[in-house]
Amino acid sequence: MASLDVPVIDLEPWRTGSVDARAAVAAAVDHACRTSGFFQVVGHGVPPELIDHALDEIDRFFHLPLAEKMAIRPASDAINRGFLPLGSEALSYTVGVDAPADLREVFVIGPDALPEDPRHHADAFNVFTPNLWPAKPDGLKPAMLAYFDAIVALAKTMVDIYAVALQLEPAFFRGHVDHSTETLRVNYYERLAPGEPIADGQQRLGAHTDYGITTVLYADRVPGLQLLDLDGDWHDVLAEPGAFIVNLGDLLAQWTNDRWRSTVHRVVATGGQGTRRRSIAFFLDGNYDSVIECLRTCCDEDHPARYAPTTAGAHLVEKLRGARTLTKVETLDTVGDRIDALRRS
Repeated sequence: MASLDVPVIDLEPWRTGSVDARAAVAAAVDHACRTSGFFQVVGHGVPPELIDHALDEIDRFFHLPLAEKMAIRPASDAINRGFLPLGSEALSYTVGVDAPADLREVFVIGPDALPEDPRHHADAFNVFTPNLWPAKPDGLKPAMLAYFDAIVALAKTMVDIYAVALQLEPAFFRGHVDHSTETLRVNYYERLAPGEPIADGQQRLGAHTDYGITTVLYADRVPGLQLLDLDGDWHDVLAEPGAFIVNLGDLLAQWTNDRWRSTVHRVVATGGQGTRRRSIAFFLDGNYDSVIECLRTCCDEDHPARYAPTTAGAHLVEKLRGARTLTKVETLDTVGDRIDALRRS
């Protein structure tokens, strides 16, 4: 991780260009994934008005009285849907670190209509749990589903680019995301009241790595997001206008034998000086029954596989359990030297 630059990569040549133009995009993505594990994409084809409409409806939902939002709180920590109030999760536990609960409210959805496919209905990990929709605002569901569909398409474009960048068959990852865990989490960080106390070490979103293959993030242009380098230093990231931030999850890091890495990141709390910050994070986490083991292009005699094979579903469930139950996840070695850096930070 020689650099923590978060470059802006134009996807238009991938979407409309020649084979050489596509190769250049894949090379730029490969460089970003080898260094910071984060980059931004423009030329992505997602209409700005679709994003704005989703944000308007998100504001209406989060400004409802707490009791109305709590009506769609999931009945179990195992259900990754619905509304989570302030202090419901602490993501630092997913990397084995104690910390106070995160200062954010969350609204979570997944696919709203599942095909009549036995692979979806044989799910043993609750990744296809039905969505929990609030009674109001009326426009939330259609706005979020339109956004969801557009971001699924973008995320699957990204895994096609990853395949080319890793010198695999172009459709390699498509076979691992045809009944994938697809989760959209809206994080709402409201302005904190003047003088409201923040516990020592408390953040808006605790330090963590993402769990799956890739994340596609919309974030307001409000400071807060930070990435951790291997020396234990934090670096601020602010999205460029019109760009999505894309980053890698643990499963892709394992697949690539840490040629590409999932980078520790957080959203810092700013006390009474904080402002509203909204982010919409889409996670493409792979088929629950996909076996994740080192790719043939990422290991050899001098670079043997660093991780034992796992399945995407088992990995995801363990990470979610840690965040929701405030239990340190120490059974999954997915972040290695990045944890040493986190302890030094």
